[in-house]
Amino acid sequence: MNMPLPPDTPTPSLHALQATFLSSVLPKVLSHGRVYFRHLRSAELKEEYVAEMVALTWRWHLRLAERGKDSTRFPTALATFASRAVRGGRRLAGMDRSKDVLSPLAQRRKGFAVGKLPDCSALDGSPLHEALHDNTQSPVDEQVCFRIDFPSWRASRTERDRRVLDDLMVGERTSDVAGKHGLSPGRVSQLRRELHDDWEFFCAEPPQVV
Repeated sequence: MNMPLPPDTPTPSLHALQATFLSSVLPKVLSHGRVYFRHLRSAELKEEYVAEMVALTWRWHLRLAERGKDSTRFPTALATFASRAVRGGRRLAGMDRSKDVLSPLAQRRKGFAVGKLPDCSALDGSPLHEALHDNTQSPVDEQVCFRIDFPSWRASRTERDRRVLDDLMVGERTSDVAGKHGLSPGRVSQLRRELHDDWEFFCAEPPQVV
């Protein structure tokens, strides 16, 4: 039976918590995550999910220590809860957006996939323009707004962000984009979320002044 530490027991130092996490919790989390997400075809996505598991269990490890509990007594339970949480869309920095087409959670729930645009175009424009050329799904007014707003928003980003954005939009893999621009795969994933949030903020209706 797992018993909490006495109230007067001091919380271990951060160094001690790191040591116990690395030796007793992390190995179990990594092994469980690799088995739990073995069905994923994308190695990059599998690594991202396992990394999120590590991040979640580290935060739980710290919180349990603050409550006087030793998480090294139940690392398997922590790994199990973390894998289920990540599969359900939970992240260290919030949740996967259920309406974000780039979210694996949204793709799994709605039964669709995001594919790569062709590397070359038969028309004079870019592959993105060609993909939008015969768009019959979006209303015309929304298409017009997008064609006006998107170039303006894109111009507001740095040159590096624009290059990364262009590569992501044509479907290049996270690892390829990372290597191409000298970034880590984790940073590319983070930048993808930042770009998404910045675009939503750019498109948001301005607050009405009463």
